[in-house]
Amino acid sequence: MHVATAATAIDRTRPDVQRKPRSGRWFFVGMAVAAAVTVFLGFVRTYYLKSFFPMPSLPWLFHIHGALFTAWMLLLVLQAALIAARRIALHRRVGLIGGFLVVPMLVTGCVVAIAAARGQGPISAAVARGELTRFGPGLPPLEGMIVPLTTMLLFGVFAGAGLAWRRWPDVHKRFMALATIAMLPPAIGRAMGWLFGSAQPALFFGAVGFFVLAIVVYDRRRLGRVHPVTLWGGLALMLSFPGRLALGKTDLWLTFAAWLVR
Repeated sequence: MHVATAATAIDRTRPDVQRKPRSGRWFFVGMAVAAAVTVFLGFVRTYYLKSFFPMPSLPWLFHIHGALFTAWMLLLVLQAALIAARRIALHRRVGLIGGFLVVPMLVTGCVVAIAAARGQGPISAAVARGELTRFGPGLPPLEGMIVPLTTMLLFGVFAGAGLAWRRWPDVHKRFMALATIAMLPPAIGRAMGWLFGSAQPALFFGAVGFFVLAIVVYDRRRLGRVHPVTLWGGLALMLSFPGRLALGKTDLWLTFAAWLVR
């Protein structure tokens, strides 16, 4: 009896059987809030508080697009908070809304990206008036269109994987976090455009990488390793940026982009 008790006590000191601390329970709430604040700051002049700035009126499509993406951000914060509060059943019921948002978000996101490449939308108007020198990653329209379209592709892949793996919480929440991080570049690019007149690539990519790095640090502290979803999903997201820039300069992409905007 004494030997068994001693062995049990020793086993409890081993890293692989220690009880996980609860301090990380609200991490994904913080991530969701940080992402929501980033989106607000990026679109504060062109959407959320546009009545206070000299911006042209938005076409109805831009309003639908903005409403859908705002709903996603608010839903993300709510869903993360429900998990942190251990309201699992309610989290699953509310999560159905997210499933219905993904396809309309993909459609409007792609259409708005094409419209921006055509010179439509409030950002393009600000550039034409000289209020901004460049926007997004500072690329010509046809070349730069690959950035938001790839953003939509990655968002769809990560969000779809998150929905497919919704019964595996550790996988599900990381895919959903990556889906949201994947769609932050337009907000980050616009915020940098308003602040600095252009979006410096190093700062642009670094800001996105900061969100990925935060999950990596969280994984290391909580799990003692980087979760495979964080590792491979984060790598795919970060490597997509130089990949987009390289592909956007090719004749194949420029021909395809010209076909999209005609």
